Amino acid sequence: MECAATGRVPPHLGVLLFIEAVKARFKPADLTGAFDMHDATTLAVPRAARLEGWKADLAASLLAALVMVVTQAAGGFPTLFDSGGDNDSVMRLVQIRDWLGGQPWFDLHQYRMGPEGGFVMHWSRIVDAPVAAIMLAVAALTGSMATGEIVAAIVWPVLLSVAALFLLVRAARLLAGPDTVIPALVIGAITLNSGGLFTARSLDHHNLQLVFALATVTLLLAPGRRRAAGAGICAAIMLAIGMETAPYVAVAGLCAAATLLAPRDDGTAAGFGIGFAGASALALVTTVPPSEWWIAQCDAYSARLGVIAVLGGLGLTAVAAFTGSRGLPARLAGLLVLAVAVSAAAVLLAPSCFGDPYAGLDQRLRDFWLDAVTEAQPLWRVFERQPENVAQNYVTPLIAIGLLAMTVFKAGARRAELMLLGFLLAATAVSVWQIRGTNFSLPFAIIALAAMVAAARREARQGDGKAAVRMVLAWLVSLPLVWAAGSHTIADLVAPKQNTVARGAEKGRLTCTADATFARLAQEPATTVLAISNLGAPMIATTPHRVLAGPYHRNIAGNVATLDAFMGTAEEAHAVMRREKVGLLAFCPGNGETKSFVRWAPHGFMAELVAGNVPSWLEPIAETSGQPLLLYRVH
Repeated sequence: MECAATGRVPPHLGVLLFIEAVKARFKPADLTGAFDMHDATTLAVPRAARLEGWKADLAASLLAALVMVVTQAAGGFPTLFDSGGDNDSVMRLVQIRDWLGGQPWFDLHQYRMGPEGGFVMHWSRIVDAPVAAIMLAVAALTGSMATGEIVAAIVWPVLLSVAALFLLVRAARLLAGPDTVIPALVIGAITLNSGGLFTARSLDHHNLQLVFALATVTLLLAPGRRRAAGAGICAAIMLAIGMETAPYVAVAGLCAAATLLAPRDDGTAAGFGIGFAGASALALVTTVPPSEWWIAQCDAYSARLGVIAVLGGLGLTAVAAFTGSRGLPARLAGLLVLAVAVSAAAVLLAPSCFGDPYAGLDQRLRDFWLDAVTEAQPLWRVFERQPENVAQNYVTPLIAIGLLAMTVFKAGARRAELMLLGFLLAATAVSVWQIRGTNFSLPFAIIALAAMVAAARREARQGDGKAAVRMVLAWLVSLPLVWAAGSHTIADLVAPKQNTVARGAEKGRLTCTADATFARLAQEPATTVLAISNLGAPMIATTPHRVLAGPYHRNIAGNVATLDAFMGTAEEAHAVMRREKVGLLAFCPGNGETKSFVRWAPHGFMAELVAGNVPSWLEPIAETSGQPLLLYRVH
């Protein structure tokens, strides 16, 4: 995940302030107070008082979100008509258009991508419905669906940003009292705005999943049957949206179950279980076609996974009902029986989901596509390829984990800290495997970091100069943006020329993602277009054509054919085009994927195109000469 706002602050700011803090020569013991999330005053705040102030929190969140959208507007909403490589948001727009254009609710085929007949996407309609509602409402008022799309592309991410900020504030308040509100808002707004999940045209499902994840955490932090039921509903919905949230759903279930081990049953386990089971069943019947209920798949919600979810939820409710008034041994025995039953059901119904999630992927796609997908990179590969991006994605979650662990060690095992620590550990583990996990670990970390900054601000108000320095340090270390600025500054100092070239290459790549890039292509009669996978979604969103390649693991046949064409000889490429009835070749020399093909196959068809060796059976479209996207008719 790139830090989109790295250049908006002076790159040396974090480094200079850090040096100044070190010069103050405060003792290590002094740091403990600033990094302690609790003091006697905070711990004395009654739970009822912590639940108050939601109206003020909501108003503050609205204001912070307004600042975020004004910041984007001041820059002209740069992502509104330029995907910037965010293919999933563009593809989501295409999917919504297809549905509004008459494609059935349960039909998730993408007919204009891949081989003849397309392929079935693994996305949920849960995201499509609210975005489509905004589009239709605006179109009804303005008479223009295009206007509806633009408004929805701005309003939907803003609404989600308000929800995310509000939930962060509420979670921080529940964790450590009202002093956390301002730090949670400031750190949250800066982090969310720079992360890219809530920018204009962010229609992908990750931002909605994050909102449901934060809602799950927040509701579980406050004891009570009804709030726990709400947490169960949120957990089920985010699971139905995308299976990548399964680790956080598992943590939520474990946290709810663990409350049965407390001296008094507060209804959390029963509430979570019934909410999770009910929402899981409802999501199945409303979003998954009955014809696909029992198909074994692990990348999308299905009846097999739904049965496991319902069994787990109802089982937890049953354990709570029959053992809640009994002693600890009975509760523990009930939970062990439930764990065995759910595990057995998972092994019987979805055994393939315990293995490699990409087991069915063609080996060539693993080697030449998945290995280059940015959001799928593990930590060790980020270290290898983009070490300057490590700090901004991993440091603040590690700090938050350390803070929570230290608090548990000093003050004892308490519900709020242990629950948040569980979610944060799960998200950080996922981010080590694939960097997309930082979409959750960074926001989860904000809750603990806000408590740290709140404690530092209380100490600074006492007038101690060292305390003021510690407060500044607490603010700085809580912002991934500061870590990004510092690491990129160091990278520029170490290898300035290399990084300048890399930024230039990135700029060239982005010139082939703007909607306007495909204006000339849209004028050609509808046909099948051969292009690199990164341009597939923008092409079908802006033109009437169908494309062979797209960056989706279910489009195996289309992506393999594209690899064969671009990595083979010119004759082999021509054979692929004839077989797939390709009428146009779209070629973007500045795109990073184009350069990867040249590196993978230095004597292949793509390398020949880059070198200017165009075969006679390709007819250049003269109007595109000198443009970022070159077009050729195939004969």
